[in-house]
Amino acid sequence: MKLSSSTLLLIFSALVLLVSCASSSPAIDNFIQCLSNYSQPANPIFEAIYTPKNSSFPSILLSYIRNKRFTTPTTPKPLAIVTAMHESHVQGTVQCAKNQGLQIRIRSGGHDYEGLSYVSYVPFVILDMFNLRSINISLADETAWVQAGATVGELYYRIAEKSKEHGFSAAACLSVGTGGHFSGGGYGNMMRKYGLSVDNIIDAQIVNVNGIILDRKSMGEDLFWAIRGGGGASFGVILSWKIKLLRVPPIVTVFHANRTLEQGATDIAYQWQHVGHKLPEDLFIRVMPQVFNASQDSQKGKKTVVIAFIGLFLGQTQGLLSLLNESFPQLGLQQNECNEMSWVESTVFWADHPIGTSINVLLQRPKQPVIYLKNRSDYVKEVIPKEVLESIWKLMIKGGVGWMQWNPYGGRMQEISESETPFPHRAGNLFLIQYGFHWLEDGIDVTNKNLNLSKALHDAMTQYVSKSPREAFFCYRDLDVGANSDNYTSFDKAKVYGARYFKGNFERLVRVKTMVDPNNFFKNEQSIPPLPNYK
Repeated sequence: MKLSSSTLLLIFSALVLLVSCASSSPAIDNFIQCLSNYSQPANPIFEAIYTPKNSSFPSILLSYIRNKRFTTPTTPKPLAIVTAMHESHVQGTVQCAKNQGLQIRIRSGGHDYEGLSYVSYVPFVILDMFNLRSINISLADETAWVQAGATVGELYYRIAEKSKEHGFSAAACLSVGTGGHFSGGGYGNMMRKYGLSVDNIIDAQIVNVNGIILDRKSMGEDLFWAIRGGGGASFGVILSWKIKLLRVPPIVTVFHANRTLEQGATDIAYQWQHVGHKLPEDLFIRVMPQVFNASQDSQKGKKTVVIAFIGLFLGQTQGLLSLLNESFPQLGLQQNECNEMSWVESTVFWADHPIGTSINVLLQRPKQPVIYLKNRSDYVKEVIPKEVLESIWKLMIKGGVGWMQWNPYGGRMQEISESETPFPHRAGNLFLIQYGFHWLEDGIDVTNKNLNLSKALHDAMTQYVSKSPREAFFCYRDLDVGANSDNYTSFDKAKVYGARYFKGNFERLVRVKTMVDPNNFFKNEQSIPPLPNYK
């Protein structure tokens, strides 16, 4: 009997898992014994350690997994989870894992699309940062210290507690952890006004490979540069960020305007490509083509594409309508499609909650994953022809699932140099595409079907997106852009994904890695490698 490649992969994964669990118990026992050296009376570390022997181990593991693709019986499980409750617990985990030859995976919010913050195929422990979530706001100098385990929703809430005229540029997804989100760039709907999260970070604390806590001054400008967009997990463990709070008006305007193909949505999306990046920086309009069931009686049972135009305007409705009537009349936005609210309320709206939802939702944390997903990204530098858009809609309709998010550039994004931070995707881009395939059904067959549909849509866009390299956004993790094995970092393989995520900044990231972690303790399938043969 000939086994399929997917079946062989599952068998191999199970064997690796069995071998790991069977062979690593002395290492984990020694690891836990080592951690006792980092326990303090006021901060006992044993209360933060979970192994498969603990009844709560499964719930702790699942609570910060956001992608059900990595919850199968054959998904490798950690030998232990350390839910750090004090900085010393982070220091001890790094030192003891290194001493015992265990890999660590660092998890703040669990939103890594490919599960790299909580899955490895070699003996590993998870360093879970969710307990380290304090946020200290200082309006006097308009800054805040934010621990890595805090979510962006919690950050938005705490800012609003202190001020109705401050905010921050970060994700629309409220449960994203600031530790990973900021270190990958930090993308949000105020980027045209203020740039990315990393463009507004002024200090940080990190635990290095020697278990030492460093701030900006003690780590030096090279490492501080690297962790603001180059991925903190390649260089150490981010403890906290110091951010610059950003001014927002007391009232902002949001809208979510759906347009069907019959209403000319293709023409509107085509025109948006010409103007979306040129609009004033106070306005951000996302375009979201998505497959839906047709609503017309004559089309019952068929699929169609509906395009949502989702906006944030840092001002009031009349100013927005006047601006769009002049610059983007094709959208035909109506006053009854607009809603005025505070900036913090707009973050709830952008997270797809109904108008009027309490801002307390910003403090909620999911308890377990509910969807399977595969996401990808692209950058667009030239307008995509209308007939190509029509062919893309047909491909999406044929597949029956999926969406794209087009996020406009321009404004502040084109003013910042490619080398200012490791995030290089600045001037010259019209918009960023995120491709999303999300499904609820269990089973390898449906998973493979969605993975194939995702690849087909991404492949169909090849001719119309950036080239040499085909750029990708690091926060939208995608192992298909290139990957290493999880315990060996090939420099040649790293150059492939490094060029796509970081372009010319990859070489400087390698130099920093070589300086701060020459033995490559902090690694994953898409980490930054040290220079080969470095002594």
